[in-house]
Amino acid sequence: MATSVAAEQVENLSRKEVQLVIAASSLGTIFEWYDFFIYGTLAASGIIGRTFFPTDNEMVQTLLAWAGFAVGFGFRPLGAVLFGYLGDRLGRKYTFLVTITLMGLATAGVGLVPSAATIGLTAPIIIIMLRIMQGLALGGEYGGAAIYVAEHSPRGRSGYFTSFIQASVAGGFILSLAVVLVTKRAVDPAVWEAWAWRLPFLFSLLLLAVSLWMRLKLSESPVFREMKAAGETAANPFIESFTYPGNLRRLFVALFGIAAGLTVIWYTAMFSVLSFLQATMRVEETTAQLIVGVGAATGLFWFVFFGWLSDRIGRKILIVLGYALTLFMLFPIFWVIGNAANPELARAAERAPVVVSGPDCHYDVFAKLQTDDCSRLLDYFSKKGVAYSTVPAPATVVTIGGITADDTSPGALDALLAANGYSLDKVVPGPRRIVLLLAAIVALSALAGITYGPVAALLAEMFPPRIRYSSMSIPYHIGTGYFGGFLPFISQFIVVKSGNPYGGLWYTEAVVAMALIVTLLGLKEPARRAAP
Repeated sequence: MATSVAAEQVENLSRKEVQLVIAASSLGTIFEWYDFFIYGTLAASGIIGRTFFPTDNEMVQTLLAWAGFAVGFGFRPLGAVLFGYLGDRLGRKYTFLVTITLMGLATAGVGLVPSAATIGLTAPIIIIMLRIMQGLALGGEYGGAAIYVAEHSPRGRSGYFTSFIQASVAGGFILSLAVVLVTKRAVDPAVWEAWAWRLPFLFSLLLLAVSLWMRLKLSESPVFREMKAAGETAANPFIESFTYPGNLRRLFVALFGIAAGLTVIWYTAMFSVLSFLQATMRVEETTAQLIVGVGAATGLFWFVFFGWLSDRIGRKILIVLGYALTLFMLFPIFWVIGNAANPELARAAERAPVVVSGPDCHYDVFAKLQTDDCSRLLDYFSKKGVAYSTVPAPATVVTIGGITADDTSPGALDALLAANGYSLDKVVPGPRRIVLLLAAIVALSALAGITYGPVAALLAEMFPPRIRYSSMSIPYHIGTGYFGGFLPFISQFIVVKSGNPYGGLWYTEAVVAMALIVTLLGLKEPARRAAP
């Protein structure tokens, strides 16, 4: 394959040209992920559920909002197939110009959809359609930007150069938090709830204009130009991704060993923390968003550092180490977060545990009304965010701190919880506890960075240039779309069903354990070189 000329062109790029490649690709990635994450940021605060998925059951409302979040991820693999095909056939540059345009328009569309109270079921249907468009666009964006930078990387520096793309994904999440916070600060709370929450979605039109302006300055990847000139582009990159010698094994490892594992770590470190602080630990919404935003921004350097380090010691060793550390550290870090965020609530759960006893207690999360006393109690404690355990018994009884509740009406239970130290009001942690929370979030960012920082270079090196866009995008977006995209929904469902506020972390642990085994056994360390 003709790559020597392309490699020489890459080595001869000026510093200014390299900086433009990284800046334009990274900013576009930030803006595109901002578009995708702004929905999740507002879903965590409950406003998406109230506006587009209103029900009498607040828990169902939250789950439906997260299901809408997951839908976008579910369509990312289809976008990877479509835009991966175009990227390998027509070029890297113009493909990710199309994806960012589609993403920007779909995001702005979410901000224009009337509420369910105004147009009924049409509202959630339109939202789901727009999330599908976003998923399709994102399925083509990441692979295009990562490959474009990798194919412009000098020999031995692709881990460092592509790490800025990896950090840009977190940058999109941070930008979404920042825009929400600034908008909320600029308007009255009533105005925010009524309509101003739509402004962050409409802001994407400005980001789209900036992205297009920068990316139109870029030229096509030298690797693709050389392949096209030599007539070496794939006739059907989708089919060839599954028939190219050895590629099926590489696709399997990329999906189950790389994409699935690193994605659940990243989403746990960002969205799960935000939801955990706001919903479970009852931290005041703006405070929680500020803490997570500052912590995530502080932890950005991990992505670049570990990308740089992977050029020196290898990609596989860092990813395996990150998986192993996550398995041992995830629960302790979240215990630190819980105790620092709302120590009174954490101490109350230890000192006065809630135990619900009854015959065949079955809690239907999606039911509008629970059918028996035991399930109604579980529904009550779940909505309050209070941890509980269940015990089989002939009659339905609830004890709090060993004290049996004679009256199980909501008002009486509220009083009994309060008497046992359960403070269910919104809290603002003190300065020392905020510092502890920030340290914990930076530690989670390190777990995300050690696995996510080197991955763009790793995936680009795993696959041959003629089918690189398709072969890299398909497993990545299946892994991130299904294992990661459904994480908020699945983890929240586990929490609700189990009554354990930390129970959702077992989903992350299970996926990371699988990814560790696949990576250890199946990943061969690629040569540390530029993508060509």
